[in-house]
Amino acid sequence: MENKEENAIVLDFLPNGYAFDPRPMYKKTSIVQAIGKTHFSLLELVPKKDVFLQPHQEVYIGEGKRDQIHHIIGKIQLEKLTSTARAELDFVINELIDKNEKQFVEFFNTAQPLSTRMHQLELLPGLGKKHMWEIVETRKDKPFESFEDLKTRVKLMPDPKKLIMKRMLLELEGNEKHRLFVF
Repeated sequence: MENKEENAIVLDFLPNGYAFDPRPMYKKTSIVQAIGKTHFSLLELVPKKDVFLQPHQEVYIGEGKRDQIHHIIGKIQLEKLTSTARAELDFVINELIDKNEKQFVEFFNTAQPLSTRMHQLELLPGLGKKHMWEIVETRKDKPFESFEDLKTRVKLMPDPKKLIMKRMLLELEGNEKHRLFVF
């Protein structure tokens, strides 16, 4: 399965490229740091000449004609993000979770055991066995419809949106064995 992104959200735009790039100014290219909208990959992009982008702006990076992006350099590590990109990341992930709430609620409805001792739900930071079993039992009656529904039906449930956000940031750091959201 290809994990190609069609669209990305700009985290930072560096019109003069990276400050640490030793090349002379005329040889530097503009750089865009972005996050993919579907697989949440952190990406490094090169915009077309004379294109200026703003954080939170959506850009098309799929196959075919692209209006703003010249080419994709590739995936980028979390620690390589500029301080601006890193600051915007939390806001953008928050927005993406809001816009795709159904997809994330579906995760709570369909998460499966990874082994006899570990369940996908337990990979969410702050969610232990007790909540995991309560979610599994509660969803048997009726699938969850929203984060609100989940919080209402599972006693003392930590904020599901925050759990997903924390998990995504852990996955973006790149040290997680199992990936739930970032590909």
